[in-house]
Amino acid sequence: MIIFAAILLLGLKTSGFDMEAKLANASYAVLFVVGVLTSLHCVGMCGGIMLSQSLSNENENKFEAMKPAILYNAGRVVSYTILGGIVGAVGSVFSLSIFTKATLQIVAGIFMVMMGFNMAGFNTFRRFQIKLPKFVCQTKSQGKGPFVIGVLNGFMPCGPLQTMQLFALGTGSMINGALAMFMFSIGTVPLMLGFGALSGLLSKSYTQKILKSSGILIIILGVIMGNRGLALAGVNINPMTALAATTQSVLGSNSNNSSNSNVIKATLQDGVQVIHMTADNRGYTPNAFYVQKGIPVKWIIDGKQMNSCNNAIVVPSLNIQKKITGGENIIEFTPEDKDINFSCWMGMIRGVIKVVDEIDTVDTSKVDSSIPPASTGPSCCAVPIEEDAETESVEPSIYGNDISQVSTETLIHKALVDGKDQSAVFKGIGYELQPLIVVTGNRETTKLTFDLSEFDNAEGEWLIVDAATGDKSSSFIAEKGINEVQFSPEKAGGYAILNDKGLLGIIEVVDNLEDTDAELIRTKYLR
Repeated sequence: MIIFAAILLLGLKTSGFDMEAKLANASYAVLFVVGVLTSLHCVGMCGGIMLSQSLSNENENKFEAMKPAILYNAGRVVSYTILGGIVGAVGSVFSLSIFTKATLQIVAGIFMVMMGFNMAGFNTFRRFQIKLPKFVCQTKSQGKGPFVIGVLNGFMPCGPLQTMQLFALGTGSMINGALAMFMFSIGTVPLMLGFGALSGLLSKSYTQKILKSSGILIIILGVIMGNRGLALAGVNINPMTALAATTQSVLGSNSNNSSNSNVIKATLQDGVQVIHMTADNRGYTPNAFYVQKGIPVKWIIDGKQMNSCNNAIVVPSLNIQKKITGGENIIEFTPEDKDINFSCWMGMIRGVIKVVDEIDTVDTSKVDSSIPPASTGPSCCAVPIEEDAETESVEPSIYGNDISQVSTETLIHKALVDGKDQSAVFKGIGYELQPLIVVTGNRETTKLTFDLSEFDNAEGEWLIVDAATGDKSSSFIAEKGINEVQFSPEKAGGYAILNDKGLLGIIEVVDNLEDTDAELIRTKYLR
């Protein structure tokens, strides 16, 4: 059980990789290696289905014990190869609708739960077994059931599989497409076969104990898979979040839910609500947004670290399946009355866009149990896990609990002018900048100094963007310590300082620095 759990956790937690980059002009040997790397994901995604087919209480020898696992993997190889040939010949990727993908995962989850209960010895559950078609029952009675399940596995919604289909499509040949998918599929076999064969071999000596224990494991995996299917269908069920919120309420704690730092409100720009999200190996950040009903939304997704799990997003209620590429990706829509759930195309990474009547009345510091937990990484393919409130608690702000009590001189600094030169300093403390706003004149260049010696997780790309248009004005790769940036704004107005944690500060560019009223700027940004 420890070995099973370790392999499954690797499959669920190991960070994905950018398959499309690896497949560029790939040889068949590279396709095999890609399959090997992808097999960890395969175990995490479909390991429960394979376990349900591999374990038996009727094994007479070692070959018989390994036979179900061999048949299951043979079925997968055959299915993948045939799909590759069809895609290469017909010139069309085998793509399922959102509803079909969700249904397949939900049905597979129910199948695994029922199989798990039966294996665990819950006899009363046997009366609820699904009646399969006659020809399937005949195949099962002939010992070929695992092979059929393996063939059907080729039709499961799977990011790496569909990426490979796109590669097969590019070959433009039935033979080359089939061969490409064959090489990929046999690359996934060693780990999958070893996992299934090991379970079969272990079951010979400890039949009842292994069957019961593995049955419980399959039930858990079935619930996980079914929940992924519900996410693809636009239904977010997050019992961990609800439990945490309830516990917090009972204990009377007023500490923030760990997911609150991953919740933002849309900003209104030229009559359009704008929300920004990053896709990387941690998942989708932030993964929860508030927007106002009836106002058009521009959803900007920054693809930073793409892999086979996060590189496509599904929004069931908007009937959107969008491929996410490196750089800026935009989805535009107008929200109606209902909240908008979204997820990756596996249903593993999920989020929500909350639709409200008046966005100005929303307080993001309050716990909302309907918001999915933030993806905790390092894997975007990891199932979101509620973070421990003690280890991940939000540090108190350097400005205290009530920013209205903080003096304007502390919050807003004007740039220093020396002849034709201007300079300003931001000091990073914890997760905040001091000051929050720097005011500078509309001159050619301003020297900005970011002292990040005391800033948490300073490393990474920082952006300075036009707050009105979202266009990038400047950027730099931050390091712990002193960072200097030459800032040359094209026009007067507000410029936002951003990193992967979100908005950190503002640079207000004015035409006349000397006569600028800091109190008016405070009113503009810090209400």
